[in-house]
Amino acid sequence: MMKEGERKEVRLVVDGENAGQRLDAFLGVMLGEYSRSRLKGFIAAGEVAVNGAAAKPSYRLREGDVVDAAIGPPSGPPVEPEDIPLTVYYEDQDVVVVEKPAGMLTHPAGRVYSGTLVNALLHRVGALAPVGGPARPGIVHRLDKGTSGVLVVARSELAHKSLVKQFSRRTTGRTYVALAAGSLPLEEGTIEAPIGRSSRNPKLFAVSPLAAKEAKTTFAVLERFGGEATLLRLRLYTGRTHQIRVHLAYLGYPVLGDETYGKPSDVIDRPALHAHTLAFDHPASGAKMRFLSPLPPDIIAACERLRREGGPGGGR
Repeated sequence: MMKEGERKEVRLVVDGENAGQRLDAFLGVMLGEYSRSRLKGFIAAGEVAVNGAAAKPSYRLREGDVVDAAIGPPSGPPVEPEDIPLTVYYEDQDVVVVEKPAGMLTHPAGRVYSGTLVNALLHRVGALAPVGGPARPGIVHRLDKGTSGVLVVARSELAHKSLVKQFSRRTTGRTYVALAAGSLPLEEGTIEAPIGRSSRNPKLFAVSPLAAKEAKTTFAVLERFGGEATLLRLRLYTGRTHQIRVHLAYLGYPVLGDETYGKPSDVIDRPALHAHTLAFDHPASGAKMRFLSPLPPDIIAACERLRREGGPGGGR
């Protein structure tokens, strides 16, 4: 635990998802255990630098910017290891590849400091890369709380730097499986629509022609369940926040059970979205790594129920 007066050095590299954000807003997301006013205080005191130079809270970040901060203890409690069961697909001194269950936050945020994947990993592996901020050590990509599936976390600074670069340059491979509400008219397709903050609710995202962040998703139909739902395989070419959920809602076929961008479902009680495969180059050896996460029981059960209730026209 940090003591009063003690300073911790943090280095953050801005990826494509966070480009365009104000510096203070970016730090608020990346260092979620600190209040916005406290972070602005660090910036005003010259304890935060962008690419080696002092910056204002309103500075708009660019992809590749390096943010260095020398910060005091957060106002909230430290992130503690917790003995939470985890499915680990791979582990070495540089990376750990795990299954994030639906309902679990990837890392502490806001006033939530326990029960997250980071808490579980700190207990399982002991230490994660000391970059990314105190609340999100080693985190290079996230899955929404309601999304299940495979995720890689960095255990070394070398791995963190390499993985951030791979995600930023879009050389990783990520596929998802989702149940979309309704019956998509196409067997496959590409959604290229820019995503930005929603003008109606800044906590959410939406497709907007004015959005600066391009977003590309491809999909292919795996199975149809009458007119009720469609099982899809999707591939991300960009990694915008809520990208698949926003893109499918934009088409008019939101993820089944997604109450934020669609509506509740009596078939499944969370967004039926699963990170199915993940591929990347090992940060140290360069070896091609690929991992597959099986569909979870709740999505399997939802598909079985839809088959039973689909009647004529169910299936492909």
